[in-house]
Amino acid sequence: MDARKISATLAGEVSFGGETSVHRLGFGAMRLTGDGVWGPPKNRSDAIAVLRRAAELDVNFIDTADSYGPNISEELVAEALFPYPKDLVIATKGGWDRPGPNQWTHNATPAHLREAVEGSLKRLRLERIDLYQLHIPDPVVPFEDSVGTLAQLKNEGKIRLIGLSNVTQEHIERARRIVPIVSVQNRYSFADREWEYVVDYCERNGIAFIPWFPLGAGRVAGQLLEQVARAHQAAPHQVALAWLLKRSRIMLPIPGTSSVKHLEENVAAASMELGDEEFQKLSRVPQLAA
Repeated sequence: MDARKISATLAGEVSFGGETSVHRLGFGAMRLTGDGVWGPPKNRSDAIAVLRRAAELDVNFIDTADSYGPNISEELVAEALFPYPKDLVIATKGGWDRPGPNQWTHNATPAHLREAVEGSLKRLRLERIDLYQLHIPDPVVPFEDSVGTLAQLKNEGKIRLIGLSNVTQEHIERARRIVPIVSVQNRYSFADREWEYVVDYCERNGIAFIPWFPLGAGRVAGQLLEQVARAHQAAPHQVALAWLLKRSRIMLPIPGTSSVKHLEENVAAASMELGDEEFQKLSRVPQLAA
């Protein structure tokens, strides 16, 4: 791919509730932390360089969370990019506790979410968070209580827009009775389409869909990715991202990395055009692998 054409602008734009738009290829900041999504990165200057390079490549949507580190990812975003570009949208999330590396425990109580939002505001050096997402429904806390707390924080001016993560269509519908929902972030890729019906629901309702873990897994998926990648003189992960971008105009992939080189490859996928036949072959992978 031509390095001169590396820009997130080439992916087009997606709207958050008609209030603001971002380029349709963002950056997920989870991998900037230490092993197990815990503690600081092995090389802080490298992490800062990745974030600054993302901004240079016109990435204007960054996804993070208070649980990444915990706190470390948000601190890195602020250190690298504050004062922020005018068009940059920073999304963060709350609803987990972190007792240790690779350990995640639910906590979406109203009290915890209020504390989480206040902490994120401070770490990100913001007066208002553009997009705040409930990281995951808490099985022991009424879902309406969690969403209602975010709605209150929105009314207080601490949150601009609200999104959900790791949810079913039922969750989205229940949340929308309380407050507008502008984004949904679930696991999704060409080879993992468990949440296909949620993508379709989001598309019908103008809700941005933010897929995480966008690369396919398994032997069949890997073989087909390699085949299509060779035809385009591209890397397999670029093909996987290109499939997501072609799948729907409400799709907002957020590939993460701690490498500038890998970041540039990810953003280059914004200019990659899959043929209809290639798209359909990749789309059939879940059936082929069954």
